[in-house]
Amino acid sequence: MSKQSELNLISPSESHLNVEIAIIGSGPGGAITACLLAEAGRDVLLIEEGADLPLESCQPFSVAEMVQKYRNGGLTAAFGQPKIQYVEGRCVGGGSEINSGLYHRTPPDILEQWGQEFEVEALTEADLIPHFEACEQAVNVCYLPGKAPTASLKLHEGAMGLGWQSLEVPRWFRYQESDETAVPKGTRQSMTKTFIPRALKAGCKLLANTRIQTIKQTDKNWILTGYYQLNNSPKHPIKIQAETVFVCCGAIQTPALLRRSGIKNNIGNSLRMHPTVKIIAQFNQEINALDMGVPVHQVKEFSPKFSFGCSISSPAYLSVGMTEHPEYTEEVQKNWHKMAIYYAMISGEGYGTVRNIPFYNDPLVRYKLTSQDLKDLSEALQKLALLLFEADAKILYPSISNSFPLTHPKDLAKIPEKLPIKQTNLMTVHVFSSCPMGENLQKCAVNSFGKVHGFNNLYIADGSLLCTAPGVNPQGSIMAIARRNVLKFLGQL
Repeated sequence: MSKQSELNLISPSESHLNVEIAIIGSGPGGAITACLLAEAGRDVLLIEEGADLPLESCQPFSVAEMVQKYRNGGLTAAFGQPKIQYVEGRCVGGGSEINSGLYHRTPPDILEQWGQEFEVEALTEADLIPHFEACEQAVNVCYLPGKAPTASLKLHEGAMGLGWQSLEVPRWFRYQESDETAVPKGTRQSMTKTFIPRALKAGCKLLANTRIQTIKQTDKNWILTGYYQLNNSPKHPIKIQAETVFVCCGAIQTPALLRRSGIKNNIGNSLRMHPTVKIIAQFNQEINALDMGVPVHQVKEFSPKFSFGCSISSPAYLSVGMTEHPEYTEEVQKNWHKMAIYYAMISGEGYGTVRNIPFYNDPLVRYKLTSQDLKDLSEALQKLALLLFEADAKILYPSISNSFPLTHPKDLAKIPEKLPIKQTNLMTVHVFSSCPMGENLQKCAVNSFGKVHGFNNLYIADGSLLCTAPGVNPQGSIMAIARRNVLKFLGQL
């Protein structure tokens, strides 16, 4: 727990709390909302289901981090054919504490689509630029000041060899001064490094280890009920009264909470994600190291249909990724320093639902890929494999169970035109769109600025607002829209 957090941590013995504004969820949407409201002099309580842990509490991208900061240790899945593994942060700072920190602004054509189809007001590129710029400054979005990791450069090399567009993606990171010939070291500028300390300094109170089960509107206020639980200790019931509530629990937990509370109109019916297929590539030379950090290149030649990148490739992640090829797991132990994980991510046509199951904490998430999605994934996988062979990869292990490793470009013919439903293993780190914003009442859960249709003093501020898949890492979009919406709430837009 940080010293700043200790100063503002609410005692769970205060079982009935009265606040002006309660914010449920402390990821980027919730943290920015809490910060700006507190700095405007409002009485704010930020509530987080997970623990309050410093960024340095464990090695980044390690097994310990999965246990400490991921919901269910990272083992969550959207059911469908095939199912899609997804990850959620469950700690103060949410997903910002565990993700790679790659940053994109929302593409202008996507904003235009949202404006037309969902009738979102004041969401053009020009409208959002001030919010992008303010957030980028706050979290220090920047490019690498030195050499990129070798595994990242391999992706770029393969793209250049094929004449495909490849670019370095900036990150919200603060780098140490270093030799330009070395891969620079630094610190991810997550919410616990940026907006949450600002919020606490401005007087926001923080209540960690607290799960809100339901919210209910009375004549004048909202009543939040749930429990406080530290580790595996007994649950301590808690009740909070607030004039205004912002739900910022992410694209899965936000609709789950609202639906548990009887708020269901256009809630949890339109979940979108970026379905992602992976390849573990093995080279003849060393391309990986324990301190490699985050690869920063992405290939956007075929965007928005699909894009390629290099993923976190620590030995722990490589071991998990090789589960589709159990007979080759020893290769990771012997040659992990010559291996890295690459991905192909599609925007897709499919969508999913979020529903609660009686007596279960976690909601049931279903996701239906279309036939075209499976064709796009196959095409993306083939093109990614071609790129990696162009970069002199020796062996490719695709995330398809019971498939053979690929050792030559001619092996690409073995990849079927449509990926096999029962053998393909997909994942995603990007989920959104379960409570879309806009004035189109047939499709939208909230208005253009996050207020839930049909309710007073109830808002959403997280990735569930994004109307469709943006085709890029969504955190830049989430932060800018959260800032825009809270300034509208304060009458400062």
